[in-house]
Amino acid sequence: MIEFADVHVSFGEREVLRGVTATLSEHRVGVIGANGSGKSTLARLVNGLALPTSGTVTVLGLDTRRQGAKIRRGVGFLFTDPDAQIVMPTVAEDVAFSLRRKGLAREEVERRVREVLDRYGLTGHADHPAHHLSGGQKQLLALCSVMVLEPDILVMDEPTTLLDLRHSRQVAELLRGMPQQVLVVSHDLPLLTDFDRVLVIDQGRIVADGGPDEAIGHYRKMMA
Repeated sequence: MIEFADVHVSFGEREVLRGVTATLSEHRVGVIGANGSGKSTLARLVNGLALPTSGTVTVLGLDTRRQGAKIRRGVGFLFTDPDAQIVMPTVAEDVAFSLRRKGLAREEVERRVREVLDRYGLTGHADHPAHHLSGGQKQLLALCSVMVLEPDILVMDEPTTLLDLRHSRQVAELLRGMPQQVLVVSHDLPLLTDFDRVLVIDQGRIVADGGPDEAIGHYRKMMA
């Protein structure tokens, strides 16, 4: 459950979000809008990367302003550019790095790493240099490094922007099978056509909220 209650966000004199109120309980929720509309800021509110100037954001029953660290343990965040999340030399080391604070035995870390790499098709790349992967493989690696922590909610900011068609379809298929609640910010409208709910953000406000056909149709009319 993600709840926004009369949320305003300002950076200096610039108001980015204005009076956003919504309760998100659906399995897969998409967020669309023009560049600069405030949609990425909305996504960052969910795990406390951004905080409301006024109003409240509640995630998993916790207030992001007061309990951000605890929320981040339950909310995974995938950035647009996977290179921003890859920090270790090899693929397996990068995934294992996510588990460094769990206090797990080495054997358990290795088991979890093998399991998540196998799930997302990177087993054969475990010892490969992480930054030498293709763009699609890097995105999968970033996803592995988040999912190995078994989050309750996954937030993805433009997950297919840097991907070719084949890897974009692979991400779409992975999203269909995820048990976690997923919030996806995207310009990739076909990615969202089978989502449960889509929000349209314009000039910091939610201007449409409903099923994909209705919300995407509204957005297309706006852009026309």
